[in-house]
Amino acid sequence: MEVLGKIIPVPEELLPRNGPRITVVDMHTGGEPLRIVLHGFPPIPGKDLLSKRHTMVTEPGLDRLRRALMLEPRGHAGMYGALLVPPDDPSEADLAVLFMHCEGYSTMCGHAVIALARFAVDSGLVEKRTPETPVSVQCPCGVVRALVQCDAPSQNGRTRFRSIPAFAFATDVTINVPGHGDLIVDIGYGGAFYAVLSASTLGLDVRTSRTSELTAAATTVSRAVREQVKLSHPDNEDLAFLYGTILTDGNDDFTEIPTANICVFADAQVDRCPTGSGVTARIALQYRKGQIGLGQTRSFESSATHSQFTGRAVEETQCGPFPAVTVEVSGEAFYTGFSTFILEAADPLCSGFLLP
Repeated sequence: MEVLGKIIPVPEELLPRNGPRITVVDMHTGGEPLRIVLHGFPPIPGKDLLSKRHTMVTEPGLDRLRRALMLEPRGHAGMYGALLVPPDDPSEADLAVLFMHCEGYSTMCGHAVIALARFAVDSGLVEKRTPETPVSVQCPCGVVRALVQCDAPSQNGRTRFRSIPAFAFATDVTINVPGHGDLIVDIGYGGAFYAVLSASTLGLDVRTSRTSELTAAATTVSRAVREQVKLSHPDNEDLAFLYGTILTDGNDDFTEIPTANICVFADAQVDRCPTGSGVTARIALQYRKGQIGLGQTRSFESSATHSQFTGRAVEETQCGPFPAVTVEVSGEAFYTGFSTFILEAADPLCSGFLLP
């Protein structure tokens, strides 16, 4: 290609050849990024998806690749990723995914499912149908069924998915939070566990307080819950950890007015969208507390970007001893770019970094 009157090699010829290359496509759902790995990762050992997740957690060489893609200089403190792997049972799922973020690996991610489902249709991983294309995504928490709209003139592919069984693990739990005293929180499961409480109990407003203040407060709550509440999951103990805290506007009773929240997960990472698995957990909690009925659709707004998802409980089910619901969440994903990253062997910052 010609730049400033000079012939410059095309990027493929320009890139050095003394390190791994990883090719990705970038998308976002409601402002929350998703970096989908296309090529460059080695096969992940493991007999099933959860064991592959465990391999990623414990194998330094593989985790180094996560860090290289999620952290600076290739990523940033809010980056999120998806590594596609073969499903455990191809008759049950079209694809399987390991979710990555700046701290490690999640068990469920709604915004990623929305983006991956559209990508699966656009890339031909699944055969396109009208008016909606079904895409089954195996996540570490279970198989999630998505439907991608394929008859809209804009072709943006609005996507809705039905969750794994979501439930209220505990409601009205008293937690002692340093600097705030005793607070009442709910703990819900939507493929990952979240502590949920109104920002007002921390002296904050989810719509007007600074993101840094909300992040610090939510992180403090997460630490307190992890220390004081023992979580369990009837399917697998690998799922039994608190992923983050969701601060809300306190608007939990059903209304057509959107309810706002911010989710702070992993190591103080801020979700830019309303959080798909968080919406699932909030619906499960609201249903358990009699604040919403089956089939009632609510809008959930990100206080960070003002993007919205919708959510509704579609049917009652069971998860071990927990009464549960299947939740349908809807949103839109968009493409932002396509990249080939190089990991030069001589680069001292090759594995990535984050500023403290």
